[in-house]
Amino acid sequence: MSPKSLAACCLIWVCCLAPVQGAEPESLSAELASIVEAYFEASLELNPLRATYLGDSRYNDRLANYLGAEHRAASEALDREYLERIEAIDPEQLGREDRLTFETFRLNLENNLEIGEFPEHLLAINQFYSFANQFAQLGSGASAHPFANEQDYRDFLSRIDGFVVLTDQAIANMRVGLDRNVIQPRVLMERVVGQLSALDRDFPESVFYGPIGNLPEDMSAAVREQLTEDFAQAYDGKLRPAYQRLHDFIRDDYLPRARASVGLFELPGGEDWYATLVRHTTTTDLTPAEIHEIGLREVASIHEEMRQVMEEVGFEGELDEFFDYLKTESDFYYDEPEQLIEGYRAMSDHVQNLAPRLFETFPRSEFEVRAVEAFREASAADGSYQSGTPDGSRPSIFFANTYDVGSRPKWEMESLFLHEAIPGHHYQISLQRELEDLPSVRRFGGYTAYVEGWGLYAESIGKELGLYTDPYQYFGALNAELWRAIRLVVDTGLHAYGWTRQDVLDYMFENSASGEASAVSEAERYIAIPSQALAYKIGELKIRELRTRAEAALGEDFDVREFHTQVLMDGALPLSLLEAKIDAWIESR
Repeated sequence: MSPKSLAACCLIWVCCLAPVQGAEPESLSAELASIVEAYFEASLELNPLRATYLGDSRYNDRLANYLGAEHRAASEALDREYLERIEAIDPEQLGREDRLTFETFRLNLENNLEIGEFPEHLLAINQFYSFANQFAQLGSGASAHPFANEQDYRDFLSRIDGFVVLTDQAIANMRVGLDRNVIQPRVLMERVVGQLSALDRDFPESVFYGPIGNLPEDMSAAVREQLTEDFAQAYDGKLRPAYQRLHDFIRDDYLPRARASVGLFELPGGEDWYATLVRHTTTTDLTPAEIHEIGLREVASIHEEMRQVMEEVGFEGELDEFFDYLKTESDFYYDEPEQLIEGYRAMSDHVQNLAPRLFETFPRSEFEVRAVEAFREASAADGSYQSGTPDGSRPSIFFANTYDVGSRPKWEMESLFLHEAIPGHHYQISLQRELEDLPSVRRFGGYTAYVEGWGLYAESIGKELGLYTDPYQYFGALNAELWRAIRLVVDTGLHAYGWTRQDVLDYMFENSASGEASAVSEAERYIAIPSQALAYKIGELKIRELRTRAEAALGEDFDVREFHTQVLMDGALPLSLLEAKIDAWIESR
């Protein structure tokens, strides 16, 4: 989007979202609320696993075959029905909050329908988005599916039947993909084979034994014995064979025909597919070429800040030599995985004590630090966040990756924690889900550019918060920001300009202090989920721009805590709507 058209778009939204004079039409507001709530309820029934993650147990015995033609048709029909219903409402007659609901809901439906035109279902699995890994997490007893009573266990046994159907559907879809040349890159599927191999264990050693090893103490001996027998039979007779079928198909049939190329543009319609993903992910009209150039500029700018840190610590040499020093100096790394986890737990307490300096509103949700599970650690990111349930029955979790702990530098820890945990994803997502007055589609929905943009913005306020007092930790923050700028270059490089996996790795090693394990997992992540990596820097640049605008307009009246409340307390929004909201807030102040 050009600066001129962006400014015009923002002006329109400021006008639309300015406080409305007079009373809001109650009947129209009620009609809108009824429509969006009915859609949300229907979507939960269609996607029962999402309900489970939200702490809604009504569909815990189901697992949708979301890769199947029937489910995809039902999803499309639902979106079309509700898009037609929502478009019957005149948005000009809505008040500010209802207008936000209307616009976010309509955009979400339009995006669903547009992306549904591409054959994503034929790319049924990769190492990053893997229903096989997700089900193993669920079955471990340490994720969203509860194992508190006999019914919970029976529900999961029923879900195993659904997993078998989904697995066979994935295999069938991938066979069609092979025939239509809609095929995953070989390097990704090699990782999937490794992940599936790691899950192939006898029942007592399997991750799925977790709930049986932790049966509730108040459960009778007869029920405990029966569940143990039923789970063993289901694992040996259904679940393990399904995993083995998937593993053997990928190893024997898919891998020999998997493509050597890695970019989405190589697939039929891939250029349009990627451009569509870019628009949806960033919630802008920026083209891949424009984003690529933004990335190059940001990389150069961050390099200059890094050189200032080099001077501060007295390092003599070039930037790439400083990178090598940070990657190889043993003092920057822990020896044992548990040391990394304990470091993050201590950091959690410290950051929570500092947070009131910059925030006035805090989530109620409990929060924990855990290590990434062994079966997925080899290809997982350095850190990730899993939100808890709104009722507090399941805590929010920051997962830290301890795999090859000698490649996980201490100097990246503060910025990673700020992004994934506090005040990043934990504050943003938990606060959003605790906004009980929001319609469910906004309370539990979101836009990647906002969500990840907030995460990166949270990293940028580390010094204000009282962190980054160690210049190496600040360098780590710059390196993390550099990663997000690099992502703009390499994601577009991969999927629009024909870069290879090695091109990406070479660019990373040349321009950052990344260790090999981290660089490889990141590069393959960008290959697996095109455009997702663009959200961080594009979103952060917008939030930072809005803060700068508010500071200039309000002067001494600017309160950073109030600004953060304004950004966070309407849920995740498209960037254009966030801009309009903040502009209206500035005007009202």
